[in-house]
Amino acid sequence: MSTFRSLRIPNYRRWFIGASISNIGTWMQRTAQDWLVYDILTDQNASALGIVLALQLGPQLLISPLAGLVADTVDRRKLLQATQVLMAVLAVGLGLLVVLGMAELWHVYAFALALGVVSAFDAPARQSFTSELVRDEYLPNAVALNSASFNAARLVGPAVAGLLTAAVGPGWVFLINALTFGAMVYTLLVLRTPDLQVQPKSPPGKGRIREGFRYVRGRPDLMMVLLTIFLVGTFGLNFAVFIAAMARTEFGQGAGVFGVLSSVMAIGSVVGALLSARREQPRLRFVFGAAGAFGAACVLAALAPNLILFGLALVPVGLFALTLLTSANAYVQTTTEQVMRGRVMALYLAIFLGGTPLGAPVVGWVSDAFGPRWSLGVAAASGLVAAAAGLFWAWRYHEVRIRYDRSAPRRLRITHEAPQAPGD
Repeated sequence: MSTFRSLRIPNYRRWFIGASISNIGTWMQRTAQDWLVYDILTDQNASALGIVLALQLGPQLLISPLAGLVADTVDRRKLLQATQVLMAVLAVGLGLLVVLGMAELWHVYAFALALGVVSAFDAPARQSFTSELVRDEYLPNAVALNSASFNAARLVGPAVAGLLTAAVGPGWVFLINALTFGAMVYTLLVLRTPDLQVQPKSPPGKGRIREGFRYVRGRPDLMMVLLTIFLVGTFGLNFAVFIAAMARTEFGQGAGVFGVLSSVMAIGSVVGALLSARREQPRLRFVFGAAGAFGAACVLAALAPNLILFGLALVPVGLFALTLLTSANAYVQTTTEQVMRGRVMALYLAIFLGGTPLGAPVVGWVSDAFGPRWSLGVAAASGLVAAAAGLFWAWRYHEVRIRYDRSAPRRLRITHEAPQAPGD
C-alpha cells in the first residue's frame, strides 16, 4: 500500500518499530509525571504542572540554534544513541527517587529541565535523521508515518500509564519508560550502515548558526511555513486547555470524559497523518489549506450544542491539525539543502514547541474571562489568519490568480502566472 511504502525499506522499518515503542513510553512518563506532580507531590496545583511544562520546553526555544548546528556537524546516529541513553538515565533516576519515597517537587523540576536540555539536542537530530533512512522521494511518507506513530502512542501510552500508576505507582512507570529507550538504542545499533543515505556535514568555521538564519530569511516560502506554524502552534494547538475547559465548565464533566475527548481527537490525528502519508509530495497548498480547515473545524467545535457533537467535531480538528503539521514538516525537510537540514529543523521545532507555552496563558485567560467557547475561537482565528496570510503571500509572490470561467467544466480555477517555488 502506498500509505506504508517507507516500511518496505529495512532500516526505516526497524526505526519505525523502535520509535513506536519509545513513543509509547514517552507518553506513559508524561502522564505519570503529571499525576505525580498534580496529585501526589502537591495538593492539585496546576501552576506546578505549568512550571514542569515550561522547564521541559524552554530549552528547546533557547538552545535550538546550537542543537541544530550539532545535528548538522556530527554523526546523527551516534548523537541519537547518546541522547537516548541520557534520557533513559534520567528516567531511571527519577523513577528510583519516586519508588524509594524520596522524591520532592524540586526533584521533578530538576529532572524536567535536564530532560528538556537533552531533548533539545535529540529533536533536530531525530527529525533530520529520517532523511538518512530513506531517499528524498520517500521522505514525505516517512515523516507522515512518524507522526502517525507518535499519535498512535498518544492513544495507548496514557491509558497504560493510568492503569500502571493506579496499580504500582508512577515511579515504576518511569522505570518502564527507561526500558523503551533501550529499544531505541538497540534499533540504532542494528541499522545497516551501508544502506544509510550519507548526508553532507556542515564544514567547520565561524558563523554557521547565523548561516542557518540567513538561509531561512532567503527562502520566503520557508518564512511563510514558519509563520503558519507559529500562529497555529501558539494559539491553536492548546488542546489540553480548551478541551478541559469545555468538558468541565461548559458540559459539567469530569476527568474521565476529558481523557475520552483527548483520545477522540487523537483518532483524527492518526487519520490525518495516514492521509498525509499517501501523498507523493508535500505542497504549500496543503499547509495553508489545512490551516484554514483547522480554523473552520474549531468554529464547529466552539458552536457544538452538546458533548457528543463537540466530541465529533474534535475528529476533524485533530485531522487537519496533523495534516498541517506533517505537510509543513515534510515540506521544510524536502526543500531544504541537506547540509542545512539540522539547523532549519531546529528553528522549526523552536517556533513550534516554544510558541505553545507563550500561547497557553493567553488562551487560558480568554477561557476564564469570556468562556471556553471563545478559547476555541482563538484557535479558529489562528488557523484562518494563517491561511489568509498564506494565500495573500501566494498571490503576491507567485502571482496566483483565481479565475471564474462559466464555460469551463471546472468553473473556479487557480492559476500561476510566475515560476513556481520549490515544492509547489
